[in-house]
Amino acid sequence: MTKSANDTCSKIIKAAWELFYENGYEDTTVDDIVARSKTSKGSFYHYFPGKDALLGSLSTLFDEKYKELSETIDPAMNSFDKLILLNKELFFMIENSISLELLTRMLSTQLTTNSERHLLDKNRYYFKYLRRICTEGQQRGELRSDIPVTEMIRSYALQERALMYDWCICGGNYSLFQDASVQLPRFLSYLKK
Repeated sequence: MTKSANDTCSKIIKAAWELFYENGYEDTTVDDIVARSKTSKGSFYHYFPGKDALLGSLSTLFDEKYKELSETIDPAMNSFDKLILLNKELFFMIENSISLELLTRMLSTQLTTNSERHLLDKNRYYFKYLRRICTEGQQRGELRSDIPVTEMIRSYALQERALMYDWCICGGNYSLFQDASVQLPRFLSYLKK
């Protein structure tokens, strides 16, 4: 995808999720999304067969957040602390801009689909950035070198998904952001050197 095409698709996704949060999924129309994204209906249907297809785009929104964070995080920061910061920022965003209903729908599609499991797509920016952080952490002696980077990434992603699923199952009756601030460092402490 060209940069221009990628920008158009990203605009549509961002606008859609803003509207889903503000108005609810059912009360958001394709016309609303096109107007908010300042694109055309043709562009919308070029990237998405309909509004339902946008449920699978949440991982793209997450990746956009990771890209934004990767540009602002201090490169000198300890790699373990980078992993924890990424999670805090992502979960803060989820808790404050993604409705529980939509997160639940998106996660449930990953359980029931026979096709694309976008959360597990190793080509996502998410996995590439985690690989960079973990590799750097091993090279600096901050993370254990006896655990393969792929296993570190798997553990991190697994813990994030577990925390999101639990939050959804519990109906969002606690703060995802605050719970993850306690749970994730505890889960991942075995990665530290």
